Amino acid sequence: MKDLGKLKYFLGIEVLRSQKGIFINQKKYTLDLFTETGMLDCKPANTPIVVNHGLQIREGTESADRGKYQCLVGKLIYLSYTIPDIAYAVSMVSQFMYQPQTDHLEAALRIVRYLKGTFDYGLLFQKTAKLEIQAYIDADWVGNPKDRRSTVGYLHSRLRESCLMEK
Repeated sequence: MKDLGKLKYFLGIEVLRSQKGIFINQKKYTLDLFTETGMLDCKPANTPIVVNHGLQIREGTESADRGKYQCLVGKLIYLSYTIPDIAYAVSMVSQFMYQPQTDHLEAALRIVRYLKGTFDYGLLFQKTAKLEIQAYIDADWVGNPKDRRSTVGYLHSRLRESCLMEK
């Protein structure tokens, strides 16, 4: 094994250290995603998903390219590790991986447009003097029109770290 020094960049995640703590983001990974999708000059969206989106599989709707859709959603899943505010929207579009339709692709591309305005966001793990646990949760109760199941997302931090969205 070689000592390569302090971690700065690993698997698309940038690690920045300061007196406040450790900040991680995926800015370069996100910029590469804009280039791959041809959305480098797109207009940012205010939210990652439309309120009351009603995404579902509809009969007679045009199908999207499944391979490209799966690749895009997979990249969005990876981005949600450091940008947790897209987690709910990504979980919604990932439900249609096996049979994507054009409205599902449009919803996934809206997430990319949202990232245009937030690509420099990340997670700050702050240094603190006391032991604390923080948790954040969001839920869509009985939001699935087909089986009336709920969708829940959560983020938590333990020990001496607290997770905060930081720009």
